[in-house]
Amino acid sequence: MNQVFITSWKDLPAPLAGSVAAAEASFIESLPHSGGLPFKVSPYFASLAGPEPGDPIRRQFLPHPAEALPDPFALQDPLGEALHKASPRLIHQYPDRALLLAGGSCAGYCRYCFRRRWIGQPKGFIRGEELRPVLAYLKAHPGIREILISGGDPLVAADALLAGLFSALREARPGILLRICTRVPITQPGRLTGESIALLKAFRPLRMVIQSNHPRELAAPAQEVLRACVDQGIPVHVQTVLLRGINDTAAVLTALFRACLDLGLTPYYLFQLDLAPGTAHFRVPLKTGLALYREVKGRLSGLGLPVYAVDLPGGGGKIHLHEGVIAGEREEAGARVYLLQGPGGKLWPYPADTP
Repeated sequence: MNQVFITSWKDLPAPLAGSVAAAEASFIESLPHSGGLPFKVSPYFASLAGPEPGDPIRRQFLPHPAEALPDPFALQDPLGEALHKASPRLIHQYPDRALLLAGGSCAGYCRYCFRRRWIGQPKGFIRGEELRPVLAYLKAHPGIREILISGGDPLVAADALLAGLFSALREARPGILLRICTRVPITQPGRLTGESIALLKAFRPLRMVIQSNHPRELAAPAQEVLRACVDQGIPVHVQTVLLRGINDTAAVLTALFRACLDLGLTPYYLFQLDLAPGTAHFRVPLKTGLALYREVKGRLSGLGLPVYAVDLPGGGGKIHLHEGVIAGEREEAGARVYLLQGPGGKLWPYPADTP
């Protein structure tokens, strides 16, 4: 599949390229040597961005020197996925579902990505020897009712590769629910052709979980492919990451969730930021997030309100966020942290403030 991506700031659309400050340019050019998450964006997604430094689309894909600032709370594996690996590509943390890291590529790299260590290194789409232990594990664990197909982004792969994977999973476990985790409808909607959507439809029960963080991402091309998916009987759920300076106002979040409803999409999760390296400048303070969620809740019906949640740092699993989960606070690494109550009553630290 012929896909062209922008990997140099000099190749951005003229207004954007002209807005890149010297410090930003220097930082971007240092990434191949520093081991940082590479710079990559689709021409389509770049076209949605304005040249202003605070533009909410620009900030999501353009690397910034703040990524290099120290963060004592950063974790290379912020969700603790390595603790739950059933095979190099399969993670089984929750009883009824497992996560498959199908690929190592995306249609652009989000600067707040929690799986940056995985996608920052070239990896092909799963097949052959890597797929065999996955299929064997699924056969041996009938309690797994859903398989989350993620990566990277699985929809970056060609339709033939997707069809081969879906067929193998269904042969191993007939009827298992396929959950496609993707940002492609937002960052590269042209990838989803009529044939691609027909392929997804053919493998129902299948649900698509997309990520959208700002109303401007739901431009006409994205709307077209998302409506087409819904019209073909493919349920689409929306996850949103709460990001400082991008969507941390009630007005922006309300507009986003209402736009999703209008398209027939289900707002699913609003995530507190994971503690990945290089992302602290995107982090909204937890108490600010709780107050913001209360305000959004007062503006929307239950149909449009996602669950506010966080993955407890280091492998504690996902919990719903509300004031009652903050069991206390303490000083740690020279800063204040909240103690969040996880399953079984165990307490997990999460920073109270941003750096």
